[in-house]
Amino acid sequence: MIRVELIKLAGRPRTWVAIGLLCLLPAVVAVFLATTRISPPPGQGAAFLSAVLQSGSLYPAAALALVLPIFLPVAVAVVAGDAVAGESSQGTLRYLLVRPVRRTALLGAKLVAIVVFVVVAVLSVAGTSYVVGVSLFGAGDPVAVVRALPEVTGGDDAVAGAGPAGGQQPSSAGGQVGGSDASQSGAQPGAETGDSTVAADDQAARERAQSSVSSLSGEALGPADLAARLLGAMGYVVVSMLGVAAIALFLSTVTASSLGATLGALAALITSQVLVSLDAASSVTPYLPTRYWLAWVDFFRDPIFLRDISSGLWLQAGYVVVLMLAAWANFTTKDVTS
Repeated sequence: MIRVELIKLAGRPRTWVAIGLLCLLPAVVAVFLATTRISPPPGQGAAFLSAVLQSGSLYPAAALALVLPIFLPVAVAVVAGDAVAGESSQGTLRYLLVRPVRRTALLGAKLVAIVVFVVVAVLSVAGTSYVVGVSLFGAGDPVAVVRALPEVTGGDDAVAGAGPAGGQQPSSAGGQVGGSDASQSGAQPGAETGDSTVAADDQAARERAQSSVSSLSGEALGPADLAARLLGAMGYVVVSMLGVAAIALFLSTVTASSLGATLGALAALITSQVLVSLDAASSVTPYLPTRYWLAWVDFFRDPIFLRDISSGLWLQAGYVVVLMLAAWANFTTKDVTS
């Protein structure tokens, strides 16, 4: 049954249209950045977008920040909202259940298909963005990348791209982020203070950060470390989108209109976003589905901030479990044969 659902998912043109559009947006942004060589200043625009001119290997992270707020949730809501309601509106659900098919197994197969769609979509965005980023901007000068990203001190609510209220503090004009300044010579074995060591500091920083980019805290990240952090961020985004899918799938079992299920899920997410930004709603903010969406940025800090990441994972797991149980209870008792 899972194989049948995956074949149906892969055979629908809208599946590939949605993934193509998700990949197209970061590519268009990259073309504009490469053409004009104008990027948002640090603290403005999507996370990491201010540093991609120095290193295209960071562009997958910037692409995730571009598609996460709107486009990726819309694509997931469309697919999940159509999972059951689409079959019902087309009249195929009743014929499907005439066969000896358990409703629980059918719902589980549809959930697996949705999970596969989310994983493929996130992998496609990250993969195409890496190719586009490295092709247009190159791997970059590692020391320039260290200087390009300002230091972020570890506030609880600090996120990349946030202003001073988010915990972001620009580096001093005369120093390098990531321990390459002479005042941070304790992190550089063998380095000496004084004007005569400036060139040596640059050379030492270049040797340490060769083939690397910097974390948001300024520490150099090697290719393997960067890849691991990207995988962690992608996994977190996938889990966050499963919360969206659970909302849409539950609504898909409630209504026979796939459009209604999709719009209902999007309405819930928009409401969540509004309440997250409202101080008067601070008592419910920790329980809103979009509260920790941007916590994936914390994978690029050194050390990794796990507080919001773990909170976000537990929150999305709660939404998935509760809403899938509600969807199962509704779907297994729903009259779809009359």
